[in-house]
Amino acid sequence: MSGLAETELAAKRGHETILLVEDEDMVRLIAKLTLTRHGYRVYEAGSGRAALDAWEKYPDEVDLLLTDVVMPEGVSGHDLAKELQERKPGLKVVYSSGYTAEIFGGERSFPEGVAFLGKPYMPEQLLREVRRALDADADADGRPAARGGAQVEMLSA
Repeated sequence: MSGLAETELAAKRGHETILLVEDEDMVRLIAKLTLTRHGYRVYEAGSGRAALDAWEKYPDEVDLLLTDVVMPEGVSGHDLAKELQERKPGLKVVYSSGYTAEIFGGERSFPEGVAFLGKPYMPEQLLREVRRALDADADADGRPAARGGAQVEMLSA
């Protein structure tokens, strides 16, 4: 994709509702501000357990789950996504983490169809990945259509 096309994708305003789950307060604040300034409604949680509580209040409103993978309180982003997709098939998910290889059993590439945003990320990268996930066609199971495994570099948390 050309730089101009990526910029246009990131600049595209949204109207959807996102459940943002991030245990680092500053990262969560910046992500929320970025998303709300671009038209998205954002519900936020600082842990997987808090996200499950938030979900109970707004289950029909959430279009996309943006979740950190490694979180406190015993509910990982992967577990959270699995639970919420069982409750709402077709829910779009974007995973985010500063860890990479550890997340999916030591593999350096993610499974097909996984939307992943490596930390640290720029606001434009956040907007682009969220928009791509929301615009992705869903397959018969309601999961986003496979885009190919994303090659990632190891990042420190």
